[in-house]
Amino acid sequence: MVIDEPLVRCLVATQFPQWAGLPVRPVPNGGWDNRTFHLGEEMLVRLPSGQAYVSQVEREQRWLPILAPRLPLSIPEPLAMGEPGNGYPWKWGIYRWIEGQSSDIGHIASLSDFADGLARFLIALQSSDAAAGPPPGPDNFYRGGPLAKYDQETRKAIAFLTDSIDTDAVREVWDASLATRWSGQPVWVHGDVSLGNLLVNGGKLSAVIDFGQLSVGDPACDLAIAWTLFTGESRETFQTTLQLDAGTWTRGRGWALWKALIIAAGITETNAVEGRQCWRTIEELLADHGRTDA
Repeated sequence: MVIDEPLVRCLVATQFPQWAGLPVRPVPNGGWDNRTFHLGEEMLVRLPSGQAYVSQVEREQRWLPILAPRLPLSIPEPLAMGEPGNGYPWKWGIYRWIEGQSSDIGHIASLSDFADGLARFLIALQSSDAAAGPPPGPDNFYRGGPLAKYDQETRKAIAFLTDSIDTDAVREVWDASLATRWSGQPVWVHGDVSLGNLLVNGGKLSAVIDFGQLSVGDPACDLAIAWTLFTGESRETFQTTLQLDAGTWTRGRGWALWKALIIAAGITETNAVEGRQCWRTIEELLADHGRTDA
């Protein structure tokens, strides 16, 4: 589907005439699940790029205003929800623009401070009342749910990569992650804690965006960044501040391993950065698992 500036202008002008005169321009690196556009200087428009992502619009519109006052960092503020129209078949959203740079490693002043800030955000998120929150399911790709959902896919990737990885060590990490369970009450999970969804201002973590996979369940899925971004002191800071049990960190390795393996095996499409990073992530996971067992 072609989602471009003329389409966005038509949708806005038809459904929100008060904003019809504002300029529309695409946001660089505007996301995978959605296409994102500036609307004037203070708003953005996000349109799901496929059927699989449609439910994310209503999820964000429903829950972000409730969660925002409880969190220590800025998150997206929904302003309006659009309806299908002008050949576009799904609901879409308008949000307030959040100033900040994408969390490229070169924009982060201190990776340990960044890790501490992210951990404190996740603590606040996990501490928020989750009684009525949405459960994991196909509409959020089972984030917050059991890793076993991806067992077959992961083993397929391991078999495909036999000549490229230490398959015995990788299976050991994966089997260990499947052997643990979240025993606490379901908590809020972001579902996609990655560099692309974290904003920096003045070198510090300032905002968390893209809550389309938000749910309540097992927080392990939010820990993968411990191995995709953090190393050494910053990883230790992240883990120490969060103070989750060992089993949850083991499942966190599983989430990071699943994603890295399916990217390495070409089972899923991805961007160029993740395509390069997946091999490093696998190495970090195996090394960290070895240190933990020692």
